[in-house]
Amino acid sequence: MSFRLPQNLSTGLNIETGASVLDAEILAEKAASLGRAGRLVRQALDDLKAFDENPDNDTADPKTANRRQAALQAATDAVYGYFIQRELCGLMNQDDPIEQYAIPREVLARVGAK
Repeated sequence: MSFRLPQNLSTGLNIETGASVLDAEILAEKAASLGRAGRLVRQALDDLKAFDENPDNDTADPKTANRRQAALQAATDAVYGYFIQRELCGLMNQDDPIEQYAIPREVLARVGAK
């Protein structure tokens, strides 16, 4: 015959160690960092899309071309950072965020993703 403690008594036996508290803090920080990186990706991609959709932007003009290049680089850096953060969280497959954020091929080519 097996004996099982009542649930309200057995929860007191779980002792939080310094390591478990630290692990919880690390997981919380990873999640928060992934969220921040995702917001940066969304903002950078929205900026690039707004630039491309603006009919007043003439890419033949060197200043405008430089601004687009800067927007493209910002989007590339944000996506790269987001992919790195996902990998640090153990999420190795990048197909879902590529689809979710509708990351342009031009950005993916600069990141080096397939």
